[in-house]
Amino acid sequence: MRRCWMRSLCILVFLVCTLSSCGHLLDHSVQAHIEKPFPKKLSEWALFRVRAGALTPNKGVVPYDLNTPLFSDYASKYRFVWMPDGTAAQYREDGPLEFPVGTVLAKTFAFPVDGSNTERLIETRLLVHATSGWTPLLYIWDDKQRDAALQLVPDPVPMKWTDASGRRHEFNYVIPNVNECHECHDNQKVFLPIGPKARNLNKEYKYAEGSDNQLAHWARIGYLQGPPAVEARPRAAKWDDPSTGSLSDRAAAYLDNNCAHCHQPGGQAGYTGVDFRITQTEIARQGLCKPPNSAGEVGSLRYDLVPGRPDESILIYRLESTAPKTSMPALSRDVVHVEGVALLRQWISSLPGGCGSGRN
Repeated sequence: MRRCWMRSLCILVFLVCTLSSCGHLLDHSVQAHIEKPFPKKLSEWALFRVRAGALTPNKGVVPYDLNTPLFSDYASKYRFVWMPDGTAAQYREDGPLEFPVGTVLAKTFAFPVDGSNTERLIETRLLVHATSGWTPLLYIWDDKQRDAALQLVPDPVPMKWTDASGRRHEFNYVIPNVNECHECHDNQKVFLPIGPKARNLNKEYKYAEGSDNQLAHWARIGYLQGPPAVEARPRAAKWDDPSTGSLSDRAAAYLDNNCAHCHQPGGQAGYTGVDFRITQTEIARQGLCKPPNSAGEVGSLRYDLVPGRPDESILIYRLESTAPKTSMPALSRDVVHVEGVALLRQWISSLPGGCGSGRN
């Protein structure tokens, strides 16, 4: 009898230890950290558990998606938000929502594993609204896919995989370091989130309990205050879905989410005079017939954007380049987004006029 009791106890202890490692217990509360030092392991935040490359969020950790996200070398991206009890984000018509101190925005990057239906988790980026302001943290997943370690300057990760169409991808996936995060997220030297804006969040999401509009869902669970009536909420087009907007709308959404974090007043590339924000509708301010005033080799091309002539537009030249100091965006892209470039080529081709000769 005693032997059976001891055996049962040992099994129970083993199961508890196994399930609790790497934040595997879903009833383990999220751990808030708003001051240094921050956890060395991602599991210490208890945001979610991982099994076979899939993330399951902890209580209060809400998954979300964007209408048109930033392209990142065809990586799958899994986004989550968590806020402390009794707090909520404040609605903003433009720009990111105003999140309370303690908020954690998590984004995990993954790539397919050839010969299986699983993915390999590469990195999880946290944006933590600390007492000192927004703080970026980079966690790199281990080979066993059980936990991720905090790193300031991660090494590139060799990637080899085949997509659903049979196209082979082989490249070094470069993870921006913590200092480089500021190049995209800083505006007027203030670090801010980029993606979670009302127009990007205004879409349906398939939650575990059923499909719902994300803004409505956030308001319902107490994560969002002050949203206007449904018809007054802005909605960005989905760049690859013609049913969500015109060619111009989809091109504007793509530029807004892939370029405007730098190309806007106060951004890293604000000095260029090119403004790709979706709320900026003057095509003249999108580089129309404007000579470049930024670094980078552009061959014999003369203008940032030549209406009707994508091959003569520096915008397309840079999007099709992977050369350092020439490719755009300058960070978080090591391969060409073929489909995204095709969209912008189609949009530029549809624009009337021209700039005379686009080349010297």
